[in-house]
Amino acid sequence: MTTINVVKAQDLPLSEVLELYRAVDWLAYTEDPDNLVRALKGSSTLVAAHDGQTLVGLVRVISDGASICYLQDILVRPSHHRRGIGRALAERALGEYPNVRQKVLITDNEPKQKAFYEALGYTQAEEFQGGLVRAFIRFD
Repeated sequence: MTTINVVKAQDLPLSEVLELYRAVDWLAYTEDPDNLVRALKGSSTLVAAHDGQTLVGLVRVISDGASICYLQDILVRPSHHRRGIGRALAERALGEYPNVRQKVLITDNEPKQKAFYEALGYTQAEEFQGGLVRAFIRFD
């Protein structure tokens, strides 16, 4: 049975987190473990999914708690895809921010990801029907 809980960075053994990131091929994170630790500690909310003792999913949120929250690093071990874990992680994490109006994320351009995020109520900026919006991004 999978359990979904809000956790603190220090509650997640780095070796398990690195194994999860490797499982989804997010190697930019695994190549600099110290930076990943800083990212986890700097997150406003971390939600983890465990199958027994195994970390099978994780989501990070960065937020001011008032006007915006950014859904970041939502990942589920491939062996556990299609079980509702990603949805449960996102809903539990975003549930911490019921009064925050802007909920933002940036993701790869893959059809499965688009469908997943649309199922969570997200809309691509150019498809947003609530008025004209622009999304800008800068990677350094």
